[in-house]
Formats: sequence, C-alpha cells, structure tokens
Amino acid sequence: MTAPAPILDPFATDVAERRARRRGVWGWVALGAVVLLLGAFLTLFARADWEARARLDPEGVGPGGARAIVHILRDQGVEVVATTGRDQTIAELDGGGTLVVTDPWPLSDEALRDVVDAADDVVVLNPSGSATDLLVPDAADAGYGSSAVGPGCDLPAAVRAGEIVPGRAFTAPKGVVGCYPVGDGFAVLQTTDGDTRITVVDGTVLFDNEHLAQQGNAALGLGLIGAADRVVWYVPRREDAGSAAPPTIGELVPPWVTPALTLLLLAGVAAGLWRGRRFGPLVAERLPVTVRGSETLEGRARLYARAAQPAHAADLLRAGATARMARRLGLPPNAAPREVADAAAARLGAPVDVTRAILTHVPATDADLATFGHRLRELEAAVDAARLDRRPS
Repeated sequence: MTAPAPILDPFATDVAERRARRRGVWGWVALGAVVLLLGAFLTLFARADWEARARLDPEGVGPGGARAIVHILRDQGVEVVATTGRDQTIAELDGGGTLVVTDPWPLSDEALRDVVDAADDVVVLNPSGSATDLLVPDAADAGYGSSAVGPGCDLPAAVRAGEIVPGRAFTAPKGVVGCYPVGDGFAVLQTTDGDTRITVVDGTVLFDNEHLAQQGNAALGLGLIGAADRVVWYVPRREDAGSAAPPTIGELVPPWVTPALTLLLLAGVAAGLWRGRRFGPLVAERLPVTVRGSETLEGRARLYARAAQPAHAADLLRAGATARMARRLGLPPNAAPREVADAAAARLGAPVDVTRAILTHVPATDADLATFGHRLRELEAAVDAARLDRRPS
C-alpha cells in the first residue's frame, strides 16, 4: 500500500514571501544607514563652496562670481586679499592698496565711511543708491545702457579699454569725471575725497565671470582695480552694519545639511532607476498553469477563515447580494443596503425591519456568518421569485 501524499501547507509560500520582504526592508534600512554615515563623514570635509556666494565674490566660480578677474590680477603680480569683515578690511588696508567693495547695501553710512576712509583708492562695484549719494554727493541713477558705447572721457583706464556695454548709469555732478555716456548719465564715475580716489561702476555686468571676456570689460577692470600692487576685495556682510537683523534660514542651517541632502537625493534617484516600474503597454502573458475558479474561491475562503474575521467576509457577501438585488429592483448599482432592504420589503410585502436586519447584520462568529449567508440567499431568492411572479404574461 502506497503512503499517502504529504499535505502541503498552502500558506508556506506566503510565509516565505513575508520573510523575503522583511529581508528586503532590512536591506533598505542598511542602505539608508550607509548613506547617513557617508553624509556624516563628508561633513568633516564640507567646504564653503556648498554655500551660495554673493555677487562678485572673489572666490565665486559661478556666472555672477569674480574669480576670473581675481586670477587675472594675480597673474599680473597684484596681491588680492579677500575679506568679509569690516574690522578685518580696515586692518588689511593699513598696508595700503586699492579697496574693492562689491555690494555695499548691507552697510550703514557710518560703516561704509569707515572702510572708505581707510583706503587710498576705492572702487565700488554695484553701488546702492545711498552709497552712491554718500561717496559721490548729488549723483543719482540715470538709466541703463544696453548697447556698446565708447569712453567719451580722458580717463586712461577707459581709453585703453575702448567700448563696453555699460549697464547702470549715474549722473555726474560738477567736478566728477564721467565715462561711457548713457543718456544723461555715465557708466563710470570717478572723483576724489581728500586724498582718496573713489570710482563708482556697475561691475555686475562688466567684471563678473559671465561678462568679463566681452569687449573691453577685462581691460577696464584691470585698469580701475589693478592700478596698485595690492587689492583688498571686501564682500560686506549683514553683521558689518551693526544691525540686529535676524539671521536668514541659510545662516541657521549647518553646513553639513546640503551635502547630506544631495547624497539622499542621489540615492533616491538611483533606487528609483533600480527598482522603479517602467511604464508601457500591458503585455498579456500565459500562466504556467490553469487555475480553476473553484480553487481560487477555496483559497480565498481559507484565507478568510485563517484571518478569523467573519465581519469582513460578511461585507463581501453583503456587497454582492446588495448589487444583484439592486439591479433586479430597479435601483442604481451603488444603492446602500438600507435602500435595497426597503425596496425588497416593498416588493415582498414584508416588514422593513426584517429586511433591514438581514442586510445590515454583522456576524461575530463563523456559525453566525453561515447563518447570515443562508438568510441572504433566502432574501435574494424571494426577490427573484417576486419579480418572476409579477412579470406580465
């Protein structure tokens, strides 16, 4: 007599799949931990290059930076010292040289006057309206030049540079040298304040990395800034004005946040490319075996039995019976169980509370679920019979 075939556990595959998914989750956790550790390691070597730099920053390599002209100056033998603090700038100017102020808008009049008085030659790039009025009294904005124009003056640096596309223009009061005329103003103003020579020019469209190679911009920048052997390039900060303005979000964020977020973003993109679904047309594939409908029904029944949730199984039975009876009673497919119960009571001539009790009952045990299914079948059969009885001959 042959031994009976072993009974296979239908849920063994489910257990194996859950274990495989659990291992996959732990793999993602490990990958995230590695990324975080790598980000923490890179913070030890995080540089200020991750932070956004100001316009015409001497170390800025972007289109708005001024690293190109600074390198040219250094190649010409000019010492360029970059500063960001007012006290540091004043201390560096004790050795003499030219002061370049990139954007004086954060500075108060007193703070700007302090650094200007410490220098013999001052070149202000991208001056604000108050800074222009302070350094060149009675000067004001006078439009914007967008086409090439010649020097129109005897300033040696402008004569050597030739034509430029100037950008902002300023009115030139009496006694102030104006070059590159634009309407009623000039793109370059130069005046003296005691022993200090002051030059005002819109360097954002002339001396930044993006525009330096155009026309005579580089020659003009070297002539105005590189006249001395030493240049102190000052990028003002908010703190130099002495105001109590609150710090910005960028100042509050630690320097390691940007590289860490970048690594996480790259890891997310890589994971999406690796595990993401590829969208495309649906492809019909043949199953390796034919699964009968009865087997599917029995398999789901076992799952519901194992889950021990008769209420959930009752919801499925109720939804199917309600949809079928709604169609036979002339109700919309999404009719609620109470509506179907009321219509069935009207069709059968039965009490409403009885049909409602059948359709809205929530079983708590398996035996109760079997009784509930039996009563549903009886109610549905009665509705069908009532429909057939009333069909006209």
